Amino acid sequence: MEKDRIHDYIVPGKKAHLVGIGGVSMSPLAEVLQGEGLNISGSDMQESPAVEHLRSLGIPVVIGHLPESVEGKDLVIRTAAVHDNNPEIAAAHALGIPVFERAQAWGSIMRRYENALCISGTHGKTTTTSMCTHIAMAARIDPTVMIGGTLPILGTGHRVGKGKTIILESCEYCNSFLSFYPTVAVILNIEADHLDFFKDLEDVEHSFRAFADLVPPGGTVLANGEDKNTMDALAGKKGVRTFGLHEGDFHAENLTWDHGFPSFDVVQDGKPAVHITLQVPGEHNVKNAIAAAAAALILGLPAQAVAQGLKDFRGAGRRFEYKGEVKGATVYDDYAHHPGELKALLDTAAKLDYKRVICAFQPHTYTRTKALFSEFAEVLQHADVTFLAEIFAAREKNEVGISSQDLAAAIPGAKAAKDFAQLTDWLYDLAQPGDLILTVGAGDVYTVGEELVRRGRKAQG
Repeated sequence: MEKDRIHDYIVPGKKAHLVGIGGVSMSPLAEVLQGEGLNISGSDMQESPAVEHLRSLGIPVVIGHLPESVEGKDLVIRTAAVHDNNPEIAAAHALGIPVFERAQAWGSIMRRYENALCISGTHGKTTTTSMCTHIAMAARIDPTVMIGGTLPILGTGHRVGKGKTIILESCEYCNSFLSFYPTVAVILNIEADHLDFFKDLEDVEHSFRAFADLVPPGGTVLANGEDKNTMDALAGKKGVRTFGLHEGDFHAENLTWDHGFPSFDVVQDGKPAVHITLQVPGEHNVKNAIAAAAAALILGLPAQAVAQGLKDFRGAGRRFEYKGEVKGATVYDDYAHHPGELKALLDTAAKLDYKRVICAFQPHTYTRTKALFSEFAEVLQHADVTFLAEIFAAREKNEVGISSQDLAAAIPGAKAAKDFAQLTDWLYDLAQPGDLILTVGAGDVYTVGEELVRRGRKAQG
């Protein structure tokens, strides 16, 4: 198999060059590969704390993409954003040096661990992977971790451990998770997303089924039994363990709420397994916590560590992250960029006893905004006030002819700002004591909340 070829190269003494080495998934990869005994070098477009850290470990990093950087290397590993026309990749091909994808390298590393816990799903991945990390840390199993966001307990999005367990957030985009070797594969939910890559929902489901099929005999597929698309994707597959809010092999009972924060028992195969108290709000986090608890119990981690790890979890970076206050209003930021995530966020916000929920949403990619236009328009009406920032392009050009003005026109009372300065002004002028202001989206809208809080401090000081 093509994905198995990399195993011949991830061996001590080989010289590996990483293109885009400063990236969130690439810099920890460099550390892990160095720990495996490979000689690592890399390149990136700019200096960064990650690049500085790698240099402190003795890994040389060149700024800029120069063909000569790959000379004499045994293999090249690239981040997903680097294409064949990159000077280093073109040079590697010309020299006959094999080029592998980042996900293939992580997959190869995964085979060295007794337990490879891979958390997938259209949404909830970062939070659930972070919860699993907290549990593993409480259980003191010294895990290696790769998360697509920052986790305060780690101070970053990764951890290089010496234990037998690796925990990875596993993304379906470009089928990258199909390069993995999970022993426990978690599927939180499946929705039509990344439609710039997948054709439709059926195509997405097919990808998740292929992911589940990677689990070897003796491993476990843990899937959301209350999510129709997930169950459709896994139809006919034997040995699937299920979790859910109300039913499944693992589910919640005795769920109570204290000021929006939940406590509940996780029941395993009809018997109470562990009592959980969460410091993060919302029903979606109850589901995430059940999945994390179930995965940990499947790995044989003690119930006490499950309870402690989840009690200590205060949220991942950009997941309902507290930013500060402005004129008596409270400012939070959230990464939600899909209608399902937005609905979960706004439903949670509605239960938190604020006078008004003010949502400043930055749509993420033109293709997603167009494909899910009516769903976005419907769900954004759940806020008391909705402002829109311009669409965050990410990897795209606007070839579908859509703007945030179009979306605002479909939402009663909504307005689209021409830039962040105008959006910040609107929020500052509107803010009152008792308001909850949410900056929402996968782009750079979090900077608006940070500027609001700064402005509030300046006005007080």
